[in-house]
Amino acid sequence: MNEKENSYVGFEYLEIPAKCSMESLYVDSYENFGWSYEGNVTQEGSDRVTLKFKRDRKLRNKAELTRLQRQFEACAHEIETLERSRTTAATIAAFSTGLVGTAFLGGAMFAYLAEILPLMVVLAIPGFLGCIMPWFCYQKLRRKREAQIAPLIDQKNDEIYAICEQGCRLLNA
Repeated sequence: MNEKENSYVGFEYLEIPAKCSMESLYVDSYENFGWSYEGNVTQEGSDRVTLKFKRDRKLRNKAELTRLQRQFEACAHEIETLERSRTTAATIAAFSTGLVGTAFLGGAMFAYLAEILPLMVVLAIPGFLGCIMPWFCYQKLRRKREAQIAPLIDQKNDEIYAICEQGCRLLNA
């Protein structure tokens, strides 16, 4: 019998929760740190997935690979944070504008009930604008934020590429 056939290989296992949109990035990148992709578990009704990996416990350069893996995870987390920030400010501004418009419409309604028609007209005009403007406000602010974060996301992707390249070199050394 061959010695390789009888040799025992111990594995360590890893489960990574991630957004579905980031799944391919994680699968492609973790292979550069010695991990083999085992599959995933999709959470019902969610945009999250749990990725399962395994690797040999006696991997050479394991400490350095783990350090590079932590750097990758930090970069991937920053990308997710930047992606979430794409709509945050736009959503807040749109909701605030809509709330102010609703308050003006409420004031116009009370002015109508009190039979103060000139005040009703004065309050209704900004009220209707406050109901129409949130969509335009949201679109403009979202596009502006996307333009701001696109170079940052590209920079983080380049950083991930460099980290994965280092990990691949360590695996092949």
